[in-house]
Amino acid sequence: MRYIKYLLILTCLCTGAYAQKADTVYNLQQCIDIAIKNNLQVQKTETQMENDRIYWQQARENLLPGLNANANHSLNSGRSQNADLTYVTNQISNDSYNLQAGVVLFNGLRLINSIKQTSLAYQAGKMDFEQAKNDISLNVITTYLQVMENADQLAQSQLQLDVSTKQLERAQMLDKEGNIAPKSLYDLKGTVAGDKLSIIGNRNAMYGSKLNLLQIMNVPFDKDVKLARLTADQLPGAYTQTSAQIYAAALNNLALVKAADLRVQSAAQGVKAASGTLYPTLSFNGAAFTQYSSGSSGSYSDQFRGNYNTSVGIGLSIPILNSFQSRNRVAIAKITLTDAKNTSESTKIQLKQNVEQAYVNMTTALERYQVLGEQVAAFKESFRIAGVQFDAGNLNSDDYLLAKRNFDEATTSLISARYDYFIRTKILDYYQGKLAL
Repeated sequence: MRYIKYLLILTCLCTGAYAQKADTVYNLQQCIDIAIKNNLQVQKTETQMENDRIYWQQARENLLPGLNANANHSLNSGRSQNADLTYVTNQISNDSYNLQAGVVLFNGLRLINSIKQTSLAYQAGKMDFEQAKNDISLNVITTYLQVMENADQLAQSQLQLDVSTKQLERAQMLDKEGNIAPKSLYDLKGTVAGDKLSIIGNRNAMYGSKLNLLQIMNVPFDKDVKLARLTADQLPGAYTQTSAQIYAAALNNLALVKAADLRVQSAAQGVKAASGTLYPTLSFNGAAFTQYSSGSSGSYSDQFRGNYNTSVGIGLSIPILNSFQSRNRVAIAKITLTDAKNTSESTKIQLKQNVEQAYVNMTTALERYQVLGEQVAAFKESFRIAGVQFDAGNLNSDDYLLAKRNFDEATTSLISARYDYFIRTKILDYYQGKLAL
């Protein structure tokens, strides 16, 4: 009895766990957040951004004075020199300590320009990070909408099957009374089978789009996962911006463009930083020194204090000939600047072409959606009339099924066109840097 009790409890727990799993529901924002968190490309750009930040931090810290301490201990045998500059032949130990500090006063503004260069590179890295998040967000949105489309297609195919099944049931009743031609009955049976195949195909397509979405999110696949439906205010209306307006907004807002422009600015500062190596370097330095020798008279502390000395000085290093390394660094920096400019210009040209193509695709999708809406309305009325005539025995099955097929195909195409237009508008939102959900 106790065993049965435990078995029932375990069954209830398993059933509850299964129900909880089956009831997993994601909304669009959750899908985007999960994908951004789990996507490896986003993580890669984030680590590169952090790498750029450390370079910038190091460039700033290069302005700080350098401070180093050294300690040496040695054992000498044979003739050697004491700390008091006398020579002995005994084995002696020597200790020396020094503290050195130095700071660059001027080096052609190389350090300052390096700070500006790495700061701009870090800002470009942040834009790359934002761009990676925008890319994955757009990917999630379009795939999410594809799941919605396939779910609507599945629901539509189920409605089509319901209509066909009801018509077949009526035909079977008429067949018992001998009031329907056998051909019409078998035509309806074939239509029901075809609608069932459509359900199988649309269900498979929905599972496939769910798989794509969950793979983008980098989570385990679950065909029973549910997605929240979009609300009415999230459905697209007519797109009001022109192609030129979208491109202008993209130049100002798209992280991809900002990153390219920042890298041009960073490369320009790189040329200035490299040019600084052509100038003399003026530095200030100071040092403190003391030593101890076992061969000298006096205790350790006495010698430590007695041998203490300090020094300060200003150094000037003038580059005269260093295998033309400085001039070659400048030349390479200029090439890097030219390459950054070309990349920035290429990015803007490609962006303009992409925006123009996306705008054409959007307007075409809208026109197709509008025309299909008119077609569905017409075929819906045609199918209604055909149904009335078929039920009255005034229309053969071929004409009835043709009217049904026309209405079904137009409805299916309208669903596809609606989501196609929705996706096209989201692509244009992406280019403007405003991926509204």
